[in-house]
Amino acid sequence: MKKSSLEIYLLLPIKSFINKQTSVGILIIISALLAMIIANSPFADIYHKIWKQELYVGFNDAVLNKTVLHWINDGLMSIFFFMVGLELKREIMSGELSSIRKAILPIFAAIGGMIFPALIFFFFNFGLDSIKGWGIPMATDIAFALGVLYLLGNKVPLSLKIFLTAIAVIDDLGAILVVAFFYTSEIMMNNLAMGGVFLVVLILANLIGIRNSIFYAIAGIGGLWMAIMLSGVHATIAAVLAAFAIPTSKKINTPLFLRKVKMLSYKIRQKLTSKSSNKNKTEDEITNLIEKFSLLTQDATPPLQRLESGLHSLVSFIILPIFAFANAGVTLDSNSFNYFFSDVAIGILLGLLIGKFVGIVLFTKLMVFFKISKLPPNVKWKHVYGIGFLAAMGFTMSLFITELAFEDDVLLTQAKIGVLSASIIAGLIGYFYLRYISRKSTGKAISLKSTKTSNLEHERKADLIKNPV
Repeated sequence: MKKSSLEIYLLLPIKSFINKQTSVGILIIISALLAMIIANSPFADIYHKIWKQELYVGFNDAVLNKTVLHWINDGLMSIFFFMVGLELKREIMSGELSSIRKAILPIFAAIGGMIFPALIFFFFNFGLDSIKGWGIPMATDIAFALGVLYLLGNKVPLSLKIFLTAIAVIDDLGAILVVAFFYTSEIMMNNLAMGGVFLVVLILANLIGIRNSIFYAIAGIGGLWMAIMLSGVHATIAAVLAAFAIPTSKKINTPLFLRKVKMLSYKIRQKLTSKSSNKNKTEDEITNLIEKFSLLTQDATPPLQRLESGLHSLVSFIILPIFAFANAGVTLDSNSFNYFFSDVAIGILLGLLIGKFVGIVLFTKLMVFFKISKLPPNVKWKHVYGIGFLAAMGFTMSLFITELAFEDDVLLTQAKIGVLSASIIAGLIGYFYLRYISRKSTGKAISLKSTKTSNLEHERKADLIKNPV
C-alpha cells in the first residue's frame, strides 16, 4: 500500500522522534536505580566524594574551578539544553508550534502545568528558606513520560503522544526561562557583554549564509558558552541561545539536489558500462562520485537537523544517564523517613502529582470550553487525564533545578526524595490508568461487535424459519 504524502512528511518524522525519546527513559531509570543502590551501600562515601572533587579549566585569570558534579550539571547538561533549544526551534519553525492554532492548546496546558505546582510548593514553604525551590515541581521529563506511552503501544492514539510532546517541549522552555531569571547568581557585566558579541556574530553568520557546523560549534562553545559561564548567568542559557542561532535553511534546495543526484547516478552508470582497460582507475572514479553523494546530502540538510541528529546519541546514551547517576544517589538513614513528610518533599510531591494534573486538565478544559481551541483528533478527555498524571514525572529537569535551588544537604535530600517519589507514583498511575481505559474501550468495541453479530444470526435464523429452503 502506497503511503500518503501526509504520512511521509509529517507522521513518520514524529513517530521517529517519539521512538528515539522513549529509548533513553529505560537507561535513565537504570542509572538512577544504580545510583540509589551505591549511595546506600558500603561505597556511599566514595560515591559522594567523587562528585565533590574539583576540576580546573582555563588559563591566566580566565579559570573555571568547579566540582565534578557542577561540571556535569553546568557543562554536560549544556549540551542537553543545546539539543532542547534545537528541538524548540524546529517545533517553532515547522512543527507543532509553527502556528498559533496548533500551538495554543499545548502552550496553555503547559502554562497551567507550571503555575499550579509552583503555587502548591509556595503554600507549604512560604516564609521558609526552602521557598527557593518553588521551580522544582514545574518541570516534566519528556523521556520518562513518552517512555510510559511507548509501553502502551497502539493502545493510545498517536495524536496523544504528539500532544504530550508539545506540552513537554513548552515545559522545557518554561524551565529554561525560570533558570535564567530566578536561578542566576551575581552577574559580571563585562563577560555578559562579551557573550552578547558572540551571539551577534552567530546571528550574522546565519543571516549571511554560513552553514558550516564547525564554525557554529567554535563560536557557540568557545565563545558564547564560555563568556556566559564566566558572567554568572547559568551556562544552559548560552546553550539555548546558541541553538536558536543555528540555521534552518539548506545550501541547496530539494529540486536542485534531485537534479544533481540524477546527474551523479548517470555518471556512475556510464563508468560501470564503459569498457575501460584500467579497472582500478574506474573504481576510484566511481568511489569519488559516490563520495559526492554524501556532500550533496549534507548541503541539502539544514545544519539544525544535522546537529540534532548528531547529538541525539551523545545526549541520550551518555549525558543524561551520567546526570541521573550523579544526581539521583540519595543516602537514606534513620532520619530519611521523616524527610518524606518535610515541607520540601510534600510541596514537591503534591506540586507534581496534584498541581500538574489540575493545571493541565483545567487549562485544557478552559481553552475548549471557550472554543479557543479543541482537542487533537482521536484524543478524549479521559486521555487528557492520563496526560495530567504522566506530566508529573519531573525527574531530569526537577533534579537539575534542585541542584540550583539548594546548597544545604538536608534540603537537597528532601527535594530529591520528593522528586523521585512523585515521578515513580505519577508514572505508575498514568500507565495503569491509560491501560485501563484502553482495555475498557476495547472491551466495549468487542461487546458491540458481538451484539451486532448475534443480532444478524437471529435475523438469519428467523428468515430460515419463514422461508425454509
